[in-house]
Amino acid sequence: SGEMAIANVQFDMVTPGNEMKWDTTEPSNGSYNFGPGDQIVNWAQAHNARVRGHNLVWHSQLPNWVSSLPTNQVQGVMESHITTEATHYKGKVYAWDVINEPFNEDGSLRQDVFYKAMGSGYLADAIRTAHNADPNAKLYINDYNIEGENAKSNALYTLAQQMLSQGVPLGGIGLESHFIDGQVPSSMLANMQRFANLGLDVAVTELDDRIQLPASSSSLQQQANDYTTVVNDCLAVSRCVGVSQWGVDDGHSWIPGTFPG
Repeated sequence: SGEMAIANVQFDMVTPGNEMKWDTTEPSNGSYNFGPGDQIVNWAQAHNARVRGHNLVWHSQLPNWVSSLPTNQVQGVMESHITTEATHYKGKVYAWDVINEPFNEDGSLRQDVFYKAMGSGYLADAIRTAHNADPNAKLYINDYNIEGENAKSNALYTLAQQMLSQGVPLGGIGLESHFIDGQVPSSMLANMQRFANLGLDVAVTELDDRIQLPASSSSLQQQANDYTTVVNDCLAVSRCVGVSQWGVDDGHSWIPGTFPG
C-alpha cells in the first residue's frame, strides 16, 4: 500500500497501535496471541527499524476478565501478563510503554483495577516485573496532556523522582502529544528537559495535531508550525530519543472516529 511504501523509506521506528495491547495479546486468562504483534516486529526487522512495545498495563482495551478479577488475583495476573509478553518480545523491542495513561488530569492516579487492588505500588511493581523479563529494554511511563508543565506532568515528575530514588528501573517518559492545532504548550521544551535532567530518556510517542474541518490554508500552516516546534523541542533535548507520528497518513487516523469534524 501507499502507507507502507512511505513507512518503508521514511521511518526507522514503529509502534504497534493495537497489536500488543492486552485485549489482543491475552484475550482470555493465560491464552496468548502474539501473531499480530509478531507481524509488526517482522516488518521492523526487515527494515532495520526499532520497535517501541506498546503497552503492558493500561485501563483501556482491557479484557473484561481482567476488570472482573477478585482483588487478590490482580497482582499475580498483571505480573504474569507482563512477564509473558515482555519475555516473548525480549531482544526485539527497544523500549516498552510499561504503564500507559495512569494519571487523571488533576494529577491523581486513575482508580482502575490495578490501583484498586494494589494502590500506587502497582506502578513500580509493573516496571520491576518488565525489567526482570527484559533487562535491556528501556521502560517507559506514557501519557497524554503531560507535554507541558501542569498538574498532570508535575504528578508524573514527582512519581519519577520517587521511583528513581527507590531504584525502580524507570528508563523514560513518553509524551503522547495528541495536540490540537495551535495548542502545543510553550513549556514543552522545559518540561522535556526537567525529565531528562533526572537521567530519563523522553520521547514524543503518539504525535498528531488535529484540525477542525474544513481545513484552511492558515490552519494547515499552523499545523506545519506545530510539527516543527515539536521536532525542534526534541532536537534541543539530548535525551529526547525520537518522534513517532500516530499513524502514517490522515486516512488511517484514529482522530475522526473519536473527535467528530
